[in-house]
Amino acid sequence: MTTNSADIIFVPLNKLEIDPLNVRKTYSQSSIEELAGSLAAQGILQNLLVRKARGNGRFYVSAGGRRYRAALYLAENDKFNADHPVPVKVISKDEALELSLAENVMREAMNPADELEAYSALAQTGQSIADIAAKFGTTETIVRKRLALGRVAPDLLDLYRKEEMSFDQLSAFTITDDHEEQLRVWNALPTYGRYASAIKEALAGAGLRGTAKRLRFIGGLEAYEAAGGAVKRDLFDDRSGGYAMDIALVEKLVANKLDADAEAIRAEGWKWVEIVPEIDWQALQDYDRRYPEHGELTEEQAEELETLEQRYHELELCDETEEAETELNDLGEKITALELIVERETYAPEDIETAGVLICLNHNGMLRIERGLIKPEDCQVEDAGAGEPGKGSEEEGPAGQGTPVLKHSAILMEDLTAQKTAALRLELANNPDVALASVVHALLLRLVYTGYSAHEQSALELSITHTDLAGSMKQPDQCAALEELENLSEQHGSHIPGNPADLWDWCIDQTRDQLLNLLAWAASHSVNAVEGKFTREKVVVHSNQIGAAVGIDMRNYFKPTAENYFSHLQRSSIQAAVAEACGDDFADGVANMKKAEGVAFAQKALKDKDWLPEPIRCGNPTAPQHDDTAYRFPEAAE
Repeated sequence: MTTNSADIIFVPLNKLEIDPLNVRKTYSQSSIEELAGSLAAQGILQNLLVRKARGNGRFYVSAGGRRYRAALYLAENDKFNADHPVPVKVISKDEALELSLAENVMREAMNPADELEAYSALAQTGQSIADIAAKFGTTETIVRKRLALGRVAPDLLDLYRKEEMSFDQLSAFTITDDHEEQLRVWNALPTYGRYASAIKEALAGAGLRGTAKRLRFIGGLEAYEAAGGAVKRDLFDDRSGGYAMDIALVEKLVANKLDADAEAIRAEGWKWVEIVPEIDWQALQDYDRRYPEHGELTEEQAEELETLEQRYHELELCDETEEAETELNDLGEKITALELIVERETYAPEDIETAGVLICLNHNGMLRIERGLIKPEDCQVEDAGAGEPGKGSEEEGPAGQGTPVLKHSAILMEDLTAQKTAALRLELANNPDVALASVVHALLLRLVYTGYSAHEQSALELSITHTDLAGSMKQPDQCAALEELENLSEQHGSHIPGNPADLWDWCIDQTRDQLLNLLAWAASHSVNAVEGKFTREKVVVHSNQIGAAVGIDMRNYFKPTAENYFSHLQRSSIQAAVAEACGDDFADGVANMKKAEGVAFAQKALKDKDWLPEPIRCGNPTAPQHDDTAYRFPEAAE
């Protein structure tokens, strides 16, 4: 042992051991290994606090236990000698506890269980909560909460130290100091139901809250009561309505309903159906999956749908009559029935025979069903079967014969390629020029070329949906914007290579400005503000926001006329359009006109107006204008 200064001395590593008074007893192994790397590179720069121990030249490490453990880790891995010199400062036994606590609390956060023991030791010396909080730079609330953990059973504290219980779960046990009851509740609750709130309710004897997901699943407190369950009412809680006191009955009702639902799903023919408390998204990644396919109409059904839709549009243009309304409703039901065939999802019979279903309750108490799952062990069987003779792979012969073939399981392939994808994402995020070319490449594959083989030549999960707008227009040849779009497409299309395999190299050679122009052109094709039966309101809102951003003026693209607008309205709608543009009094006469007269009148009345129908307004919609120059009804002859 040599003296470096009046305070710091060097002690061989093998002469040190942890002080029983050191308040930190729980360490993260990864944290120790990280610190060991720093010590190996720079040495032990900060001294440890030690006190003399029994034995010649031995010392207890009172503060600096993580540095000491990191040094031991280096010695175990032959990076430090067993007698590596460690800088220390010798303190007294009385100083050991407070200095150890001060170092640990004021630096890296301690394990709350360790803080409990430390604060308890200080409290037993007569120090008040306020003194402890002030001395170590924390709050009285924190000190009280840590001391409250002393009410928890030691066995539960040990589970927390082993990271088999969360801090919220541990804290929930502080509502009682009955250790036997704490252990009974912990062991009685299912592993998936050990929430802090569930622990508190079980310890408090409050039963199950009326809004709990299990009660919602079975139909609420009413269904539970109908089955003979006792309810504790809370007159001050209008939301939950009370508590179900017979938890066993609740569990029985839930199990019965889940079994009934599972039985209905088993009837679908799946290989397996399992009820689980909760679906772990991380564990779900180990499953392979089979996906459903959308239905297809037969040729006869497709023709029928086209005929029905055509007749539906014809009736919409006719005058309103009771017979027309009845036929429209009938046509609508038939059209919906055919559309449902396409929307319906079905699984292939071979997928149902090999896959299964997981069932659980979601957080709202609704049944959650995950169909089409292949268990990890079944995935491995499929991988092994793929290598059997006659199944398309080369089977290695007896020992010493054949050429070894490197094979990867589906799970390993997914792991390796996920890491590759993460690296690609990072590099692409730091290279905007290549990212721009990649996006344009992906979009052009979808927009310019036909056939799925072209679409699959991009690694980006980007696609562009290009809806043919001409099919939604009565007279597409009269749409000026559509004509200009076609001209623009011809200009860009003349430069883009004809072979999709050549597109990537072509994109990489373009300038940033050229790529941005192509991106704008491609993105424009994905805009869809066409309002159909299932159009979301937010889509319409966003389309108007785009219009405002680009400063669009729809008056440059559309003017309502008899041909493109008014003839497609019913008479009452014609009157409403004229009223919106010219005022209610001006439009009153439309009610007494025949439809053809109303169409002609509306066209003449709005000829010089800036009015546009609401569906076509975009950006900053033009407000209806009322003035004295509006077209007037002809005066009746005397």
